Amino acid sequence: MERIDLYLGLGSNLGKREQNLLRAVNLLDEAFGAHPERISRIVETLAWGFEGPDFLNFCVLYRLPRKGSPQEHATEILHQIKEIEKALGREEEPLFDPEGKRLYHNRPIDIDILCYGTEIIHTDELTIPHPLIGQRDFVKKPLLEISKPGIRAAFPEIFA
Repeated sequence: MERIDLYLGLGSNLGKREQNLLRAVNLLDEAFGAHPERISRIVETLAWGFEGPDFLNFCVLYRLPRKGSPQEHATEILHQIKEIEKALGREEEPLFDPEGKRLYHNRPIDIDILCYGTEIIHTDELTIPHPLIGQRDFVKKPLLEISKPGIRAAFPEIFA
């Protein structure tokens, strides 16, 4: 069975941040029927894009059986992630200013799909690789720590 490397970034700046992250990984394990193949160190960083408490962030790599097309499978994973975020207390949908720019805010958990193998996916719901990796050291550094050579070769601009 063909497998896909799924890279996720997780962050929390509300409540018991480390506990939120660990609980999220447990729920991801249940949803995927797998454990992470690699886990980065946890880093503490300032809130990005807004004023708020510091975040704890880290990245994980799951190696999952590929199901259907990359777009279908990645979208299915996105929906699983959104359910996990809700289960951990994330209630709001993304907010945007009048010009359409995303507004960031405090949250008990945030889970982003960073890369789905070396696939490039653009839908109304999902963009992979995550378009802001290169601007966020709190994602880029942990991702570099766990990434395999194939992903670094496919997306050198992310790791520059």
